Amino acid sequence: MAQLIDLSHEIEHGMVTYRGLPSPTISDWLTRDASTTRYAPGTTFQIGKIELLANTGTYIDAPFHRYQEGRDIAGYALEAVADLPGIVVRVSGPARPIDSSRFKGQDVKRKAVLVHTGWDAHWRTDTYSAGQHPFITRDAAEYLVQAGAALVGIDSLNIDDDKDGTRPTHTKLLGAGVAIVEHMTNLVALPDSGFRFFAVPPRVKGMGSFPVRAFALVS
Repeated sequence: MAQLIDLSHEIEHGMVTYRGLPSPTISDWLTRDASTTRYAPGTTFQIGKIELLANTGTYIDAPFHRYQEGRDIAGYALEAVADLPGIVVRVSGPARPIDSSRFKGQDVKRKAVLVHTGWDAHWRTDTYSAGQHPFITRDAAEYLVQAGAALVGIDSLNIDDDKDGTRPTHTKLLGAGVAIVEHMTNLVALPDSGFRFFAVPPRVKGMGSFPVRAFALVS
């Protein structure tokens, strides 16, 4: 039987995705107690309210995140972010830069390429944001573009070295229209290939990033 595997972090009140950036605020706009004045006796509802930064939890980047004239989140066709054939590239050991040699020999054309580093084990700890996270190098991004990857995801703090202000991997991938999904989790549960990948954001205009419920369908 087919199995659905969740690849997203939960979003909760006060959580930290990037140190120094605002945390999400989750509250009731309408409480159940307050709703008793609106409905029949015994009938209550809750309406929630959330304020959050677009780069919260597991999220997808669109070209507009990097380029003023680029396509925004609402501009993604479903075919670009849903039901994509996927592969997992597993990177273990101390290697922090992930260069093109890790992808050569892999069939990435029109696929979601998910990079499993295991860094998600440090999620919401000081280690996660301490500046030692794995990242994809410029030459690897160039290779993935040339090889025709449809989407690239990683279970790390940033797909780029966060100390490099030029953000070459974002620049190369988003410049070529290749979607990026960051802060993934549970990639260990996926097979190396033979699954379908989904990371669909809501159709919000004017946003370059937005949280997604990323998941895989494994036959």
